Amino acid sequence: MLDLIFSAPPATTFPTVVAAIFGLMIGSFLNVVIHRMPRMMQRESDNYVAHESGKDLPHTDRYNLMVPRSACPHCGHRITSLENIPVISYLFLGGKCRKCKAPISIRYPMVELLTSTLSAILVWRFGSGMAGLATLLFAYLLIAMTFIDADTQLLPDDLTLPMLWCGLLVNLNGTFVPLHEAVIGAAAGYLSLWTVYWLFKLATGKEGMGYGDFKLLAALGAWLGWKMLPIIILLSSVVGAVVGISLILLSRLGRHNPIPFGPYLAAAGVIALFYGKPLAQTYLGFAV
Repeated sequence: MLDLIFSAPPATTFPTVVAAIFGLMIGSFLNVVIHRMPRMMQRESDNYVAHESGKDLPHTDRYNLMVPRSACPHCGHRITSLENIPVISYLFLGGKCRKCKAPISIRYPMVELLTSTLSAILVWRFGSGMAGLATLLFAYLLIAMTFIDADTQLLPDDLTLPMLWCGLLVNLNGTFVPLHEAVIGAAAGYLSLWTVYWLFKLATGKEGMGYGDFKLLAALGAWLGWKMLPIIILLSSVVGAVVGISLILLSRLGRHNPIPFGPYLAAAGVIALFYGKPLAQTYLGFAV
């Protein structure tokens, strides 16, 4: 499997190391995005409802990805620069707030390490040119959406739609696939899950997935082309079914609890990025 990842002429060691360090910093920022974006959406919704009702806005303070500074959710201690060094600060602090000693979620360094590792692999595999930089953007957006969806079962338009348009722009000159395949991939990705959604709703009266899933698959189609869609749908469905059944058997998830589909689409998209062409040739060969 690893020989497929590193099958292309590798980048030199220096860009790979730089990508790993850069990935740590981006991972730290992605933690902010994952934590704050759902809250920003909720605050915006609360203000809209209050405005339409003629009531005072419940949220008037400035709150975005940059302001206010990060703070401990337990005691409000403002995180200093030295306490915000990716991974190192977590280890130095022993995974606890310096002031109140409340535990810090291990997910913060995990996201940073995941982003760093994936950044290094992508630059090694795709180089540090246009294609390599594009894959970094692709991965960073998917990481943010994966954890947001896992936490809230939401896939924000502020992430899915820019990813879709970026995929089309990246493929203007056929960076990954010809532009016409990217356009068809975006349309087919959205319409395929949209069709499944309505068939399921008409049959059961229930909603089987959210609109964010349609937009995410459309974005993946824009980046990787329509030929990757069957692979992405199959991989995400298999992984989602295995994880869901495992959680039910382990009594960590009730049978009626909704399972976010976004993380599995994201994982399948990354797999398709690396192995998509040989997999597509295989299933198209069977189809013929």
